[in-house]
Amino acid sequence: MKTILNVIWLVLSGFWLFLGYMLAGVILCITIIGIPFGLAAFRIGVYALWPFGYTTVERHDAGAPSCVGNVLWLVLAGWWLALAHILTGLAQFVTIIGIPLGIANFKLIPVSLMPLGREIVRTDQPFAAR
Repeated sequence: MKTILNVIWLVLSGFWLFLGYMLAGVILCITIIGIPFGLAAFRIGVYALWPFGYTTVERHDAGAPSCVGNVLWLVLAGWWLALAHILTGLAQFVTIIGIPLGIANFKLIPVSLMPLGREIVRTDQPFAAR
C-alpha cells in the first residue's frame, strides 16, 4: 500500500515539492553560512519525494543552535515551503483518493517549518532505534 501511495504522491505532488526543496537547497548553499540549511532542504526534499513509510523524530542531542537555525530557516525558506504543502494538501482533499495524500502534505508542514533537530526514519524501525 505504501508503494502505491508513494507512486500516486510522486505523480500528483511529490515531484514538484521535491523541486521546490532542491531550489531552496541550491539557493541556500550559495553562501557558506547557508550550507547547513541547504543540506536540510536536500534531506527534506528526498523525504517529500517519497514520504509514505517514513516519519520524523526529534533528535534529543540537538540544542540551541538548532533552535536558532530553525528561526533563520523559517524566515528564509520555511514559510513558502509550508505554504506549498498547505496549497497542495487542500487541492488533494478534493478527491477521495487524494485524502491520504493531503494528510501526508499536512504531516510535512511542521518539518518544512522547522527541519533542524529532526531525523527522518523508516516507520518499520523499532521504537528503540528511534
